[in-house]
Amino acid sequence: MLMGSYQNSIDAKNRIIIPAKLRDELGVKCVLTKGLDDCLIIYPMQTWNEQLAKLAELPRSDEYARAFIRYILANATDCEIDRQGRLLIPAGYKDGAGIEKEVVTIGMLDRVELWAKEVYDDSANGGKLSAKDLAKFSESYKV
Repeated sequence: MLMGSYQNSIDAKNRIIIPAKLRDELGVKCVLTKGLDDCLIIYPMQTWNEQLAKLAELPRSDEYARAFIRYILANATDCEIDRQGRLLIPAGYKDGAGIEKEVVTIGMLDRVELWAKEVYDDSANGGKLSAKDLAKFSESYKV
């Protein structure tokens, strides 16, 4: 299971070091895509293949389903974690997520999120959902 929060930075060649605890679960080959929030998502290959199977089940006659599939797939790229544990973030992805230097890396069960530190700090400190909102959500789902 992928979990935990880590802070690191992106180097001049747009590489970040994936924390060792997350790297073991991600494996060498993975998929990077834009998230629905203002972050990037790294999927282990097995999880990515499971996501593809779910996307294939969506009704192509539904314009929202088509738009969702298009968003996910058009913004996805294969990537590899090198021997030093680094992952290259393509410039367009880096810029789209607002990543300049500092990065927050978060394990999210079956995937990893990469956030620009400033964006994550704004989201965590008074973003869209408060701790009270999250408590209501967790009660409704018995989490």
